[in-house]
Amino acid sequence: MSFRTQPAAPARPNRCQLFGPASRPELFAKMAVSAADTINIDLEDSVGPNDKDSARANAIAAINEIDWQNKYLSVRINGLDSPFWYRDVVDLIEQTNGRLDQIMIPKAGNASDIYAVDALVSSIEMAKGAAKPISFEAIIETAAGLCHVEEIAAASPRMQALSLGAADFAASMGMQTTGIGGTQADYYMLENGEADAGRARHLSDPWHLATTAIVAACRTHGLLPVDGPFGDFSDAEGFRAQARRCATLGMVGKWAIHPRQIALANEVFTPSPAKITEAREIIAAMEQAKSAGQGATTYKGRLVDIASIKQAEVIVRQAEMIEG
Repeated sequence: MSFRTQPAAPARPNRCQLFGPASRPELFAKMAVSAADTINIDLEDSVGPNDKDSARANAIAAINEIDWQNKYLSVRINGLDSPFWYRDVVDLIEQTNGRLDQIMIPKAGNASDIYAVDALVSSIEMAKGAAKPISFEAIIETAAGLCHVEEIAAASPRMQALSLGAADFAASMGMQTTGIGGTQADYYMLENGEADAGRARHLSDPWHLATTAIVAACRTHGLLPVDGPFGDFSDAEGFRAQARRCATLGMVGKWAIHPRQIALANEVFTPSPAKITEAREIIAAMEQAKSAGQGATTYKGRLVDIASIKQAEVIVRQAEMIEG
């Protein structure tokens, strides 16, 4: 273990981030009473260029007027390569009443992108005398973002989360796919055998590298790693499969681009009663072993040691946080 221990991520549930376009204010009240942990009001990709100003006004009114209960409330601003983002930041902070929790920064390419938004936000907060600092979540959805993912994670104390934006990431990387998340039909391996024999295909995960890079950067710097959208909202099993892969790799939640995906995300990213029970039993078994002067023991026929306790504690902490 390094002398510098990894900081803890923010202690808040983030199993599901529900997205809704700011150009459709009729959705906001339903989003507020949904089972999502985090709400993302979108000013970027889901809003057309001619609707940017009205969508921003809709978002500000919703933040001020709707009872968002205990939701973590976030707004995705427009990209830093657009003429809209600075006005998004200025109006959101100057014209809202302190209820906004987070700004989501799309297509972050390096630490300077985060610094630019941070400088503007900090100046407005100082001028306004804001009582609560706005947090940041950045989306890794470009080749540059993946190359600089760690410096983005460390770019500001406001940083709380990183998400993977699969569609724009695929475009930036030049990937030959129009799918948003999930497996891709042409990304496969063939089992060994004769060239003209009927060999089984094994589909691989084209998002694996980006996912693990985001998780590693987040865990190094105390951020929440989150998986992005799954485009086919009619495919519940496809959503579950991708969410389970991401949960196994260390991500804490996933976006929902349709209300029917909320329950799926909450299901996958909430530890099951069986997993919680097993984790607590492992911790208890190791405590008993330590009291007997042993550094390891067995649990249900398998070896458990100090590393096993750390794994089990992750599950227990997550369960307790969600329950609380």
